[in-house]
Amino acid sequence: MLRLSLKMTGRDWRAGQLRFLLVALIVAVAALSAVGFFVDRLRAGLNRDAHQLLGADLVISADQPVNAAWRAEALKRGFTLADTVTFPSMAQAGEGEQSTSQLASIKAVSPGYPQRGKLKITTSSSEAHDAVGQPTSLVPAPGTLWVDAAMLSGLNAKLGDTLTLGDKAFTVTQLIASEPDRGASFLNFAPRVMLSLSDLAATALVQNGSRVSYRLLLSAPPAKAAELAQYQVWLEGQIKTQAIKGVRIESLESGSPQMQSTLDRADRFLSLVGLLSAMLAAVAVAMAARRFMLRHLDACAMLRCLGLTQNQVTAMYVIEFLLVGLAGSAVGVAVGFGGHLVLLELLGKLVQSDLPPVSLLPALQGVATGMLLLLGFALPPILQLRNVPHNRVIRREQEPPQALALATYGLGIAAFVLLLLWQAGDVKLALLTAAGFLGGFALFGLAGWLGLKALKSLRGAFNHQGWRFAVTSLQRRPGATVIQVVSLALGLMALLLLTVVRGDLMLAWRNATPPDAPNRFMINILPEQKDPIAARLVQAGVSNAPLYPMIRGRLVAVNGNAITQETYQDDRAKGLAEREFNLSTMATMQEENKLVAGKWFSNAPGAPAEASVEEGIAKTLKLKLGDKLRFDIAGQPVEATITSLRKLEWGSMRVNFFVIINPAAMADTPQTWITAFHLPTAPASASAQPDLGNALLRAYPNLTLVDVGGVLKQIQGVLDQVVTAVEFLFAFTLASGLLVLYAALMGSQDERTREAGLLRALGATRRQLAQAQLIEFSLVGALAGLLAATGAATMGWALATYQFKFAWSFAPGVWVFGLLAGALCAIAGGWLGLRNVLKHPPLQTLRES
Repeated sequence: MLRLSLKMTGRDWRAGQLRFLLVALIVAVAALSAVGFFVDRLRAGLNRDAHQLLGADLVISADQPVNAAWRAEALKRGFTLADTVTFPSMAQAGEGEQSTSQLASIKAVSPGYPQRGKLKITTSSSEAHDAVGQPTSLVPAPGTLWVDAAMLSGLNAKLGDTLTLGDKAFTVTQLIASEPDRGASFLNFAPRVMLSLSDLAATALVQNGSRVSYRLLLSAPPAKAAELAQYQVWLEGQIKTQAIKGVRIESLESGSPQMQSTLDRADRFLSLVGLLSAMLAAVAVAMAARRFMLRHLDACAMLRCLGLTQNQVTAMYVIEFLLVGLAGSAVGVAVGFGGHLVLLELLGKLVQSDLPPVSLLPALQGVATGMLLLLGFALPPILQLRNVPHNRVIRREQEPPQALALATYGLGIAAFVLLLLWQAGDVKLALLTAAGFLGGFALFGLAGWLGLKALKSLRGAFNHQGWRFAVTSLQRRPGATVIQVVSLALGLMALLLLTVVRGDLMLAWRNATPPDAPNRFMINILPEQKDPIAARLVQAGVSNAPLYPMIRGRLVAVNGNAITQETYQDDRAKGLAEREFNLSTMATMQEENKLVAGKWFSNAPGAPAEASVEEGIAKTLKLKLGDKLRFDIAGQPVEATITSLRKLEWGSMRVNFFVIINPAAMADTPQTWITAFHLPTAPASASAQPDLGNALLRAYPNLTLVDVGGVLKQIQGVLDQVVTAVEFLFAFTLASGLLVLYAALMGSQDERTREAGLLRALGATRRQLAQAQLIEFSLVGALAGLLAATGAATMGWALATYQFKFAWSFAPGVWVFGLLAGALCAIAGGWLGLRNVLKHPPLQTLRES
């Protein structure tokens, strides 16, 4: 039987009846394998570099200096320690009027940093950009800085130049090529400036209210690994017993939670994108397998007459399809491997370059996916071949599908749901995604069917024979037409959403931002600096730059109930409860705020402490009017009752606060001040912009001035890279949609050949039929493009209205682009599928039928 199957496989391959099935499998497997290889290598790199990502065996991270008793206990147990202090601030280059400044991520390190992994430094900017450098166990010497290459280029400085941090000047001696514990995220928007911890005090940059991250790095020799674990248990007990907030413990066992979470989300999202491609390719597989079955009915009947049993026929074709499945899956895995290299290239510096080699697991998963799709969607037609009767040789009658064969389609759907569960990794997410897929298919299918019905009434709208032929052909095969439209529309919609609609969203956001919206934020203003700085801003012609007090406080209790890790289940609520709030106090509510519940406090002498809370955070933390909030502000407890809820205009780009407490209750709390203002970008005042910022920084080195436009530009650059990578994956989706279009056309190729032969025998010219085909494909593509553009624009409107909260205007460009792209794709797929239909002589066609 194996030998016969091999012969049949070779015969069908030479006849071209297996090639399309193979291509559909390759696309499905490649889409998922590309994601599989990509995520597998990232995860392997994360596990391999766990020590380096931590920079130690155990890390205590806090927003206050680490408890001295914990440090003493670690030393007592014989562990090696190192410290880092990280915060944003400004770095200045040059002197006097020629000085320039840039936001930097300052990191002060002690000797022994890092405890695990190696810091790499270089004097070559090209090597620094490529993360190539010499490993070092040293840290910057007192009075010197090591910086990212981007810092020097931003300040137009070079090695050996002087940079000023706060009150102290430093000499730049090295470029940082690689920093092992650069943070638990892929992104770092401010370039690094590293100095010795012994120099930090001289800069005077760390003040009350500064947002600083303190990290204590611990390492132990292998012989003391168990004692390090005991220390971690002791430390966790101390934190829980004393109800200490703002402290995180990171170890090799826990990994880097933020990195793991980011990677898990990326895995799920990219896998679901690949699954959309696989779902469409599975439809193409089913259609190709059905065409294969229809073309083998006569051959199967002849084999039955020659003595093959039903089981033998089934085994022969199952072996043939298994061989095709293995070959297609193997090629798909190879294409997916190449695809993951493209993803790595598109994402550039967002991922580390020295990832471990690929493992075998994604390849095995790719092969398993291919076989699952093949058996689930190609098996039903094959099972119908076993029921072909002997007498079909003389009586060309086809039996209807048997119940068992129809039931296997249910098995195929079940197999796809299992694949969805596997890729999503979460039952709820998988079910929601399945519902979304099915809902999208149903909605687009209904729209396609209605569009087809509308075309029927337009059959006589044009006095053109080709038009009437095209509309009639579409009406003759409504099911196949709707499938073609839906499949092509889904692929186009995804790409339109990421290209045209994304641009429209960015334009709408810019239009929604007032022209005088602040583009500079100034923080860390000390109380004694508030009035002089306000005067300098007025003198420079800056209007509408109010200064507000900013007070760092941690929410520790609600209605007398202490906030613990178990208080909130939602991840965002947990994050908000763990972090320090930027609180403020003012007698009059900001103009951009709007009360939605309660009333603003009167702040009368002796009035109780009252709080006004932003409605969004109140909903997240399940707060309501009358709740009592207790904050820990630099060790000073402040309890206030919620008396109002506010709605904020985040799009105004002005200073906003989640919680505002009346001034009488906050009089004795440590405060710094913050302001936001607009610097004109007109050419006439362009030279004055750096003068004002640099003049303020020269006079008050402790200030931090954030250029919002510069930060948004960096974020936009990162988003562009990510979107380009996702567009690459959605290209597989569009390819799958074209495969479905091609499969539907190939399925009707024999019927279309007979129709063309009959029409030509009745007097139709080849040119007329070619025009009819062109119009038919254009109509299918245009309808798909119309649906895709409408779906993409609707999603853009929903995002603008409900998520980003700004006005949205429907731009006609997305429909024009959708119609043209859809028509071109359909014409290309139609030409590939039916290019040989009109080449058959009419007489030969009529004789064969």
